[in-house]
Amino acid sequence: MPSITRPTDSIVPDGLAPWATHETGSRGRCFFEPPPNTRSEYQRDRDRIVHSGAFRRLEYKTQVFVNHEGDMFRTRLTHSIEVAQISRSIARVLHLNETLSETIALAHDLGHTPFGHAGQDILNECMQDYGGFEHNLQSLRIIDELEEKYAEF
Repeated sequence: MPSITRPTDSIVPDGLAPWATHETGSRGRCFFEPPPNTRSEYQRDRDRIVHSGAFRRLEYKTQVFVNHEGDMFRTRLTHSIEVAQISRSIARVLHLNETLSETIALAHDLGHTPFGHAGQDILNECMQDYGGFEHNLQSLRIIDELEEKYAEF
């Protein structure tokens, strides 16, 4: 593992470590679309998440609920933005793909139910005959199937 205090010889010319996921290592797209002119594929994915209705609705889901005053009240939107910033910082130090890391962090809570983990537990219990409920899988379902598509996508 490289030193986290200085660059090493194991870093490839584009700045990513050999074990990092480079954009060329992507499995591709479910639906064909021309490559973007002004940003990378992962940047386009990140932007789609930020502009999605599911991401905006995170503002109305609580992450930590103590009261509506002070530092302890957190929405899932605030939490996701904070996680994205931390993930970019960690990715930078480890020479990983910062944009991919940020994109995953921004999307990681899209499938959470209202009422936090208690809501997820109840929904999972109710859905046992249909395979249960898992918020990470729901996040993918939201992105792949439920989120409203827009022009050229």
